[in-house]
Amino acid sequence: MSFPLLTATAALPALGAIATAAVPAGRRTAAKWLALLVSLGTLVLAAVIAVRFEPGGGRYQLTESHAWIKDFGVRYELGVDGIGVALIALTAVLIPFVILAGWHDADPSPASGGETPKETKNYRWRPTQGFFALILSVEAMVILSFEATDVFLFYILFEAMLIPMYFLIGGFGDRAHAGTDENAAAQRSYAAVKFLLYNLVGGLIMLAAVIGLYVVAGNFSLTEIAEARANGTLEMATNTERLLFLGFFFAFAVKAPLWPLHTWLPNAMGESTAPVAVLITAVVDKVGTFAMLRFCLGLFPEASEWATPVILALALISIVYGALLAVGQRDIKRLVAYASISHFGFIIMGIFAMTTQGQSGATLYMVNHGISTAALMLVAGFLISRRGSRLIADYGGVQKVAPILAGTFLIGGLATLSLPGLAPFVSEFLVLVGTFARYPVVGIIATFGIVLAALYTLVLYQRTMTGPVKEEVRTLPDLRLRELVVVTPLIALLIFLGVYPKPLTDIVNPAVEHTMSDVQKKDPQPEVEAAK
Repeated sequence: MSFPLLTATAALPALGAIATAAVPAGRRTAAKWLALLVSLGTLVLAAVIAVRFEPGGGRYQLTESHAWIKDFGVRYELGVDGIGVALIALTAVLIPFVILAGWHDADPSPASGGETPKETKNYRWRPTQGFFALILSVEAMVILSFEATDVFLFYILFEAMLIPMYFLIGGFGDRAHAGTDENAAAQRSYAAVKFLLYNLVGGLIMLAAVIGLYVVAGNFSLTEIAEARANGTLEMATNTERLLFLGFFFAFAVKAPLWPLHTWLPNAMGESTAPVAVLITAVVDKVGTFAMLRFCLGLFPEASEWATPVILALALISIVYGALLAVGQRDIKRLVAYASISHFGFIIMGIFAMTTQGQSGATLYMVNHGISTAALMLVAGFLISRRGSRLIADYGGVQKVAPILAGTFLIGGLATLSLPGLAPFVSEFLVLVGTFARYPVVGIIATFGIVLAALYTLVLYQRTMTGPVKEEVRTLPDLRLRELVVVTPLIALLIFLGVYPKPLTDIVNPAVEHTMSDVQKKDPQPEVEAAK
């Protein structure tokens, strides 16, 4: 029996979460180092997956399959394609930086004089251990969701990851909150409950669709259902397929998030610590767009094509609406949140453009958006923790007192607006080219989002980093060693993948070709006038 590599990659952070939570209350530093070492071990296993994966091999590789709930045909089935490998790698790369960036986020508040809360002394509550254990548990569930090829198993993970995220948002909020402690706690609670309710509603609708799929197909295996549809032994009535598609897509659109189901994201990111905000938008939300490719297009090709015009319209609204609201934001973190809504619009547009370039670009966009958003948000978090405010108006002239912080902030911002030479440019260009090839009007309108991205990014940098030095920022320290260790590799990745994206495209393209085969689509041929 071969080594269960996929299970091990998800099991390591899961076991690490249990071990971190069990660290004694007085050993906060030990808990942090344990969580970091576990995340680095997971990164090593993710690298092994990437090395062992053969882009020209079978569709799903490194597969595992075991009986789970036999009476209902539920199996513990895992397998990865190129898209899954890329997103597992993204998750495994980002989590160590999330842990390092949040190194002190769950420590006792300076307002209490650094005293350990009474609950901690009694060993009833260990916030530092809990914070890092929750992060590792999210990592485990996200990685396993990228590996699951059983629909019911995926659904369980899709819903279960909401629990640790709820506690990370509501229990470990941003300390740079304008207002009283009671007001800050109320805002955190509101954001956490809103996040949970939106995603639970989406999950309940998806559950109905999962049950309907079982009634129609007789099992939950993604590979078996796809094979049955391909050889004609499984046929779905048109209305049935469309209803099932809508049930799945609604849940994924909430998670992604897509307008008008997006409103939970600015609240959740605004009230979270910067590392948790990165976890939300750079890691967890990618499960929604990934699932659109794997489940919506893979299981319901006809319904996907039927819904494409409406989905493209919603994606366009997300692109323009998110960017417009980002332009008008006064809060740094909410600005990044609305920018992410705009970027997710590009990703969904690329998926449903039904072209090779569009879907390859969408997958690359998931990876590159994760890296660029992590870089920008984490540097913004370092800035906010120094000044104690999220408001753009409270800054000015930072580049004169903290030039390295300002420089890394600028690179993260330029990546967000997809500057050529940085990783997001490649993916955004492919999405636009792929969309224009089949839907030229949609592609043209979407380019307006690029103009707005330049506007909100450069205005943000101008108002916070340039101009006269405000008195409150005059003594801000520059990036420390730990913070440089967090930011430098992310910037290096943005530059490397912007100049040389081939390692990613080689892995992703074969999986995209399989998806295009599922929906029975071929790239439109360019119209060339005959020479006279």
